[in-house]
Amino acid sequence: MVLTVSKRVRWWRAAAAVAAGALPCLAFPAPALWWFAYVALVPWMLLLRSAPTGRRAALEGWLGGAGFIFAVHHWLLPSLHVFLFALAALLGVLWIPWALLVRELLGGTPGGGRATAALVLVPAGWLLSELARSWQGLGGPWGLLGASQWQVPPALRLASVGGVWLVGLLVVAVNCALVLLVAVPGARFQAVAGVTGCAVLTGVVWLWVPRPEVSGTLRVAVVQPGLVADGPDSPERRFDIGEQLTRTLAGQRPDLVVWGESSVGEDLTARPDLARRLAALSAQVGAPLLVNVDARAADRPGIRKSAVLVGPRGPTGDRYDKMRLVPFGEYVPARALLGWATSVGKAAEENRVPGSAQVLMDLPGRADVRLGPLVCFESAFPDMTRHLARDGAALLIDQSSTSTFQDGWAPAQHASLTALRAAETGRPMVHATLTGISEVRGPSGEPVGPALPTSASTARVYEVPLARGTTLYVRFGDWPVGAALAALAAYGAAAGGPPPPRRARRAGSI
Repeated sequence: MVLTVSKRVRWWRAAAAVAAGALPCLAFPAPALWWFAYVALVPWMLLLRSAPTGRRAALEGWLGGAGFIFAVHHWLLPSLHVFLFALAALLGVLWIPWALLVRELLGGTPGGGRATAALVLVPAGWLLSELARSWQGLGGPWGLLGASQWQVPPALRLASVGGVWLVGLLVVAVNCALVLLVAVPGARFQAVAGVTGCAVLTGVVWLWVPRPEVSGTLRVAVVQPGLVADGPDSPERRFDIGEQLTRTLAGQRPDLVVWGESSVGEDLTARPDLARRLAALSAQVGAPLLVNVDARAADRPGIRKSAVLVGPRGPTGDRYDKMRLVPFGEYVPARALLGWATSVGKAAEENRVPGSAQVLMDLPGRADVRLGPLVCFESAFPDMTRHLARDGAALLIDQSSTSTFQDGWAPAQHASLTALRAAETGRPMVHATLTGISEVRGPSGEPVGPALPTSASTARVYEVPLARGTTLYVRFGDWPVGAALAALAAYGAAAGGPPPPRRARRAGSI
């Protein structure tokens, strides 16, 4: 009977770990309950601190991590099918160290010193998990906890200081403080001090960190053709719609027209007729076009996704080939071993060829403006926009398409990243898609004009504010990551050091 009850408890805890790990997904778009991020980890952490053994905490950390990955990426299920479960199980392993840290620092009745250490080390442990999975081969940094705060101006100001990493650290610190407040009565002082410290830091950054200095505007048109039914001629029909919508911009005096990802389905060298049509459009609207070519190159082997700038005389020669490809969507890692994924999902039948370097493009007619292009999920990588801004980009552009996931959370999640990348770099960013959501963000991450929803097939001109100056994040980079790793290293060194000396025996004792 005791064994049966124990087995039931174990199964209950396992199910609770998966559910608790999935809870933070509600803070991300589409639900976008940003405030929920500050309490979403509490149930999971309460479960971990009560784990009877380290082995049990490791298991519940793995299960919770798998639940989190699956919940945030559930919209991939129609494409990856069973492979999404395998991916979630693989990435869930990355939360095991964090789970052990939670049990070690928050388990039992921690004293003041251990509670204070938890407020620093538990967020650092969470960041370590996020950092590990941010490697492109493991799917990239999609769904970082700090990204749930994309619509909160004080959080965006924090991002300008320490990137999405600093925001995530503070969100986890607040969750940790709440766990102390709820479960450890003797550590309430440390809990209140932790929350107060997070609030004071946010206030200081809000009041004292300079805002980007606006230095003019740029009229940028976004062309969103809308959903086009799949078929052998869908690239041509999409091109035709984009062409028609672009013509409506004549007389509106844009400085730049941006099309979405895969907006041109043939290489412009192999199809000079398409190049001439784009050049004629550029001449008609009086602005260059930044299109995206998804095709096999005529002069190089393989298929590439490339941002190409086209002026009234044709392609200007400025071209950026997408560097960080989507695992399974654009290439299959270790295809010889995992090629079977193409038979159970919508994995790439042929690996696309990645580019080798980021590119800055000079905007014709505007000597003060250099464009920093990205393609699709590259906007999830904060280092890419940081490098573009540091090298002199005045406008960041992400050409994207989430039409495969049109009815899921993907379009809203992807668009939300635009605010973070703009705030981190102090540079405006344009997120132009084929089927929505397209939007533009100013240099503080603020919205510029209305977003184009997934139901829209239109072209719209935005007055985009340009900015001077450099954010602290662009200047100093991922310093919160370094600080978190240093804290964990110091804790590891202290925990692994020699035991403290025994007290000296009292005189006369035997």
